[in-house]
Amino acid sequence: MTSQSNTPHPLYARLTPQGVPPRPVRVPRTPPPPVRTSPRALRTGLAAGAGLVLALWLVQAAPSLRLDALFATFAHLSGLLAAYGILVMLLLTARVPAIEHGIGADRLARWHALGGRYVLTLVLSHAALALCAYTAATGTDLLTAALGLLGYPGLAAATAGTAALAAVGVSSARAVRRRVRHETWRTLHLLTYLGTALAFAHQLSGPDLAGGPLAAWLWTMLHTTVAVLLVWYRLIVPVRQVLRHGLRVSEVRTERPDVVSIVIQGLALDALRAEPGQFFRWRFLDRRLWRTALPFSLSAPPRNDTLRITVKVCGDHTRRIRRLRPGVRVWATGPFGAMTAHRRTRRKVLLLAGGVGITPMRALFETLPGGLGDLTLLYRAGSAAQLVLRDELEAIAESRGAALHYLLGPSDGPFDPLAPRALGNLVPDLPEHDVYLCGPPGMARAAITALKRAGVPASRIHAERFTF
Repeated sequence: MTSQSNTPHPLYARLTPQGVPPRPVRVPRTPPPPVRTSPRALRTGLAAGAGLVLALWLVQAAPSLRLDALFATFAHLSGLLAAYGILVMLLLTARVPAIEHGIGADRLARWHALGGRYVLTLVLSHAALALCAYTAATGTDLLTAALGLLGYPGLAAATAGTAALAAVGVSSARAVRRRVRHETWRTLHLLTYLGTALAFAHQLSGPDLAGGPLAAWLWTMLHTTVAVLLVWYRLIVPVRQVLRHGLRVSEVRTERPDVVSIVIQGLALDALRAEPGQFFRWRFLDRRLWRTALPFSLSAPPRNDTLRITVKVCGDHTRRIRRLRPGVRVWATGPFGAMTAHRRTRRKVLLLAGGVGITPMRALFETLPGGLGDLTLLYRAGSAAQLVLRDELEAIAESRGAALHYLLGPSDGPFDPLAPRALGNLVPDLPEHDVYLCGPPGMARAAITALKRAGVPASRIHAERFTF
């Protein structure tokens, strides 16, 4: 007999010893980078939309030198621009990730605050011009004309909407804002939705849209799109995140007598795609805390289904946060913010932090790519006792070969460590750096001024500033 060969048949060579074909190796898919809208792209798109609104007015405008016609023509223009402006204001606060992550929540808030003033001016101008037009057409006085206009159902709704928007505008005035609780101010802002709905009903019955089915359809689709974005990103997405991730407080760690770190655990947190430098709006579902949600930055990179924030006690809400107990459920919306690694344009990076603004800088200090000498962290504080996360910062600096400097001393002292010359001495090639900045408003303004005087272009100074 011939001996059997030890060489397996080609068919069986593909089998495991157990006779089961091996499973194909699956390479984990790298999620695509998040979509980000640049400030220039958003401004261009919004300007193009305003141009289309102006074109709609021009197409339907009927030239006339009669006083009532002139008032009516410009009332229609101000009304259309006001309605478009309201939609823009709502879009800026819809928390669309592509807009939030590309522009930054702080810049969006400033655009919203500035644009709101113009929109309210347009709304009131529209009401005044329409009243003047009706007065000139009927030959009556202003009071009689106003009472006559309120007899029309669409105009009565528009008047109520104007009053709602005016209430929001008054509550946002700086003199009033300082005297109103944050929760009250946010509640009053909900009147914006009521005012927008009432104004929309008035617009569809107005002369610029009622006679044009295509214009009315496009106007309706524009309002519907903004409404869907608001409902999706401000309601559905946060609820879905709560149900999916099951966030709970796992540890409350005292960093300083007035500073605590909150460690939060959950499930599948990688799906949040949170980046160092970003923040969430946190609502702790405790009896004394659930009514308020405030933004706190991540003070460490997300890892092992764990998030961490570091909070300074500066009011009733943060004082209660310090007394949190493990197990408390957490409602977190986000992530938000654009002060992430994607803004980097240079090999060398300077991180500049003041006070508890060290929290996002600490996360970036650990994760920003860089070789020996590429990263520098400057930490401004009144004294060594006010430094937060000092041991972690020094460990990161040692392991990465990064520079770490503490800028200590009172803000009104004789020596200013944030002066252009002082910064240049610490960072000799400062103009060649990207700068990430986070700190109290006064410190941030002074630092930005000093950095510009030291030769750093404004386009390479990345900061997010919030005041409440």
